Amino acid sequence: MNSGPLLLKNPPNNRIIFLHTCCAPCGSSSIERLLHEKNEVTLFFSNSNIFPKEEFIKRLQNVEKLAKFYKIALIQDIYDHESWRERVSGLENEPETGKRCFECFKFNLEKTAQKAQQLSISSFATTLTVSPHKNSMQIFEAGKNFPGFNKYDFKKQNGFFRSIELSKQLDLYRQEYCGCEFSIKHTGLTG
Repeated sequence: MNSGPLLLKNPPNNRIIFLHTCCAPCGSSSIERLLHEKNEVTLFFSNSNIFPKEEFIKRLQNVEKLAKFYKIALIQDIYDHESWRERVSGLENEPETGKRCFECFKFNLEKTAQKAQQLSISSFATTLTVSPHKNSMQIFEAGKNFPGFNKYDFKKQNGFFRSIELSKQLDLYRQEYCGCEFSIKHTGLTG
């Protein structure tokens, strides 16, 4: 078991990965793995699904902390919760991991693909696959139509457990729900 992050000062730039980052805990072990594999990583925080806005800000601040720790770039997308709500309209009562989640994955991956293309980055992935509460195959299905999408299953190689270790070491905020108001209701928390 590693006690600290696997940092590479100057990766040999084998490949640049544009990493959609849902939150700092999921990002922690995903970044570590990509750097260990000698990739250059740029983070993309595009999460208009997160509700309320205060939660979005709290998660963003922790991703900023993570980017600073790893000394990697972070690009923030605009927060546009209304567009996300339109995308999942009619799916509000779907269960977790159902059609609403699939549309949410597509929404965030589409935004990531568009930004990667604007930046001329040919490869992108998402940290969403770290969570044991997310179906990686469903995420891969959502991303398959976006050029450059990489099917990284960050749960593999004990990714989730490593994210817990790193979150403790780096004092990262670990949220209690996926992000949207519908997942808050699912957990019984109030929003």
